[in-house]
Amino acid sequence: MRGWWQEITGLVLPADCAGCGRQRTVLCERCRGALSGGPARRVWPDPVSAGLPPVHAAARYGDTVRSALLAHKERGALALAGPLGAALAGAVHSVVHDRAGAPGGGIRAGAGPFLLVPVPSARRAVAARGHDAGRRIALAAARELRREGTPVRVAALLRQRRLVADQSGLDAELRGANVSGALGVAEGAERLLMGEEPVVLVDDLMTTGASLTEAARAVSRAGGEVLGAAVVAAPSRSFGINRN
Repeated sequence: MRGWWQEITGLVLPADCAGCGRQRTVLCERCRGALSGGPARRVWPDPVSAGLPPVHAAARYGDTVRSALLAHKERGALALAGPLGAALAGAVHSVVHDRAGAPGGGIRAGAGPFLLVPVPSARRAVAARGHDAGRRIALAAARELRREGTPVRVAALLRQRRLVADQSGLDAELRGANVSGALGVAEGAERLLMGEEPVVLVDDLMTTGASLTEAARAVSRAGGEVLGAAVVAAPSRSFGINRN
């Protein structure tokens, strides 16, 4: 019910820009530009955990982008799923094109179809927010990609197998330990992963990469092929590292 009321409120009531506060617009053109005005790029946490797939981000996490992500996830500004999904679609394109151009990438990596697999939030967090922010953005990204001719579908097949602590405030080592072994594939989903569709993991934000690493391990253990991971945003320092 909470999610239903949030949907109606977003349609009926005027909104201010989630990025800068400009009146009567969900996200102004300037703030949209901060999200997806530039090309998505490969990013690296520091340190890079073993098993982390290539990660591509659409924007730097800070100010406007941070405000938009928090407004969507924590304050139920559901109309932001569209622009956030468009940004995520750009990061997915970056993953696919980078993999297709890499040695051994092959035609399959660049041609599709693909599965977008969201990294799941804790059930209690989803219940408290009244909506699944990660899945909502993934669905918006998939719509954008299909409009552009990229065959893709969302498969929310990862599940939390045990409780994990809040990741905020934890360093890279503690985050890795916190989520280690915490994710698994839903019963029966192995058949989907062992098909012809490779996986791009998707999330709203990468900080240390711990959750994406664990998600990649869970998909790989179930027989899936992980092309990489796409996120809306990553810390600015992640863009400054070049490991090519």
